[in-house]
Amino acid sequence: MSRDREILDAAAALFYEKGFHGVGVDEIGERIGISGPALYRHFGGKDEILATLLNETIDELITAAAAVYEDPQQDLERLIRHHVEFSIEHRHLINVYQREVRSLVDPWRRQYNRRMQQYASRWQEAIGRCFPSASDDHVAAATQAAIGLIHSVTYWPPKVLKADDLADFLVRLVRDGLSTLTHEMSRA
Repeated sequence: MSRDREILDAAAALFYEKGFHGVGVDEIGERIGISGPALYRHFGGKDEILATLLNETIDELITAAAAVYEDPQQDLERLIRHHVEFSIEHRHLINVYQREVRSLVDPWRRQYNRRMQQYASRWQEAIGRCFPSASDDHVAAATQAAIGLIHSVTYWPPKVLKADDLADFLVRLVRDGLSTLTHEMSRA
């Protein structure tokens, strides 16, 4: 494992445990056996470490959100499943994102906000393809609701996270929730 990866993994664990502002560079270095000043040979500081962690996460999610299939339902199912499985597997990192994204400073904040908008746009495109009669406002709201539901797994008690079918169950919850776009259209 590279030293950069060690630093990032240690920082992610510490940010999860103590919050971004509760952790110093020296503590990150200590976790992997280097001095705080030695850490600066790899990163410019905590801000860059946080930005790198969040950018790695959004890179993975944006890449997986690109349309793959001609069938919009199959593509949306794939998008939901990837985000669910990623969020379960990396729930501590998603938790850090949810709590600490506000700690990003410029220029990383602007860049990250643009990338999050790109990710949400890909979700909106996938949902819009499945529900072409839904209003843009409903598709935008459904996008935020779906992502929020998936991210909520980071706050679930450990007992609930042990369910064998957790990913399948969460995928069904999101998919069934999005199906209300069809019901809303029929009421209009």
